Amino acid sequence: MSSHSLETYLRAAQRDNTQRSYAAAVQHFEVAWGGLLPATSDTVARYLVAYANVLSTNTLRHRLAALSQWHQAHGFSDPTTAAVVKKTLKGIQALHPAREKRAEPLQLTSVARVADWLDAAIEAADRRADRADALRCRRDRAMLLLGFWRGFRVDELVRLRSEHIAVIPEQGMTCFLGRSKTDRQGIGTTYRVPALSRWCPVKATLDWISATGLATGPLFRGVTRSGTLRAAALHHNSVVPLLRQLFLRAGLASPETYSGHSLRRGFAGWASANGWDARALMEYVGWKDIHSAMRYIDAPDAFGRERIEAALAALPGNDTAPALIKPSPSITSPVVVPLILELSLTPRRQRQSVAKARRTIETICLSPHQAIALNTDRSRYALRVEAADDLMLDEIASSLIEDLYRIADNHGHQLDASLHDEVGDRHWT
Repeated sequence: MSSHSLETYLRAAQRDNTQRSYAAAVQHFEVAWGGLLPATSDTVARYLVAYANVLSTNTLRHRLAALSQWHQAHGFSDPTTAAVVKKTLKGIQALHPAREKRAEPLQLTSVARVADWLDAAIEAADRRADRADALRCRRDRAMLLLGFWRGFRVDELVRLRSEHIAVIPEQGMTCFLGRSKTDRQGIGTTYRVPALSRWCPVKATLDWISATGLATGPLFRGVTRSGTLRAAALHHNSVVPLLRQLFLRAGLASPETYSGHSLRRGFAGWASANGWDARALMEYVGWKDIHSAMRYIDAPDAFGRERIEAALAALPGNDTAPALIKPSPSITSPVVVPLILELSLTPRRQRQSVAKARRTIETICLSPHQAIALNTDRSRYALRVEAADDLMLDEIASSLIEDLYRIADNHGHQLDASLHDEVGDRHWT
């Protein structure tokens, strides 16, 4: 005899995210707007009109889906299928067109930059015996590379389980996911993850498992300040802020533009640009229809410029035609210069904490240069400064020192800071 109730199985038939979002939508209809359930088609139409200028068309469709599900689940006729509701939504879409917001794709170059920064951060954390930071960096590296190379959504990453990871020697590993957005039947899907020569998702995942000793339970979990692994999986709402903070620390520009779909869209764009056809990409990622796939793919020649220019070049007299686009002047490629920053913060008043000032310094001044703390008291950092020549390097270093002193002074602290290049023996104070 099963120990579960009918209600338990009915709830399990729907994804947790869907349950929560539908419940919130129904609550909005009842509490925020004051609607009564069960509702009439006229009431639902007036609800749409009330929020036509506030909510996007996609959000309104989601609200209708939630109301439809509530009526069907409770044995009432579905008011959302009425002609008045459909015409109202169509009219709203016609009068309030909105551009669909899409996640900023995380390019492979950015993935590589963050992964390389994490490698250095792990090495530094291991040297200073900071178990908590080392574990977090290993976890974040595994999530980043596994999420990108398999095109996982955030909610799929947090539902991966340790016992469902299997290594295939000399090929890669498999991940079994019990349920996903495209798995409507809930039968589960096995994903094959390739072992790669660079930025390998398999190596990163196994390194995380080895460091934690995980054998069962959620694969990706929180880490306490003392370096203890939490029992529960990371919450899907916490992963995007976590990734944005990681991107900030690794020096990516505008980390706030990335969302939970950035890894998936980034891989789709990379695969398309490298010759994957739509069918192969759909099969690999798990899309069921071509329309879903095309929403994630940015064509390499999206503006059609290359094809048009190729046709123009074939026209007679092209050698005398004026150039439409002037070639950009050559620019000296910047060189990455490793620098060491040493700083000491001393509060001017007793019992004044330096933590806030240090966080501000790390966020504003150091993260653009992929800073990594080299000791436990965070008084010594390794930086990577990009400069085209010695003059630019001197300007960047001098400006950085000035910013450090300004922030320390604004927080009421005394600062001693020095920046030096161990290779070139250059110093800035």
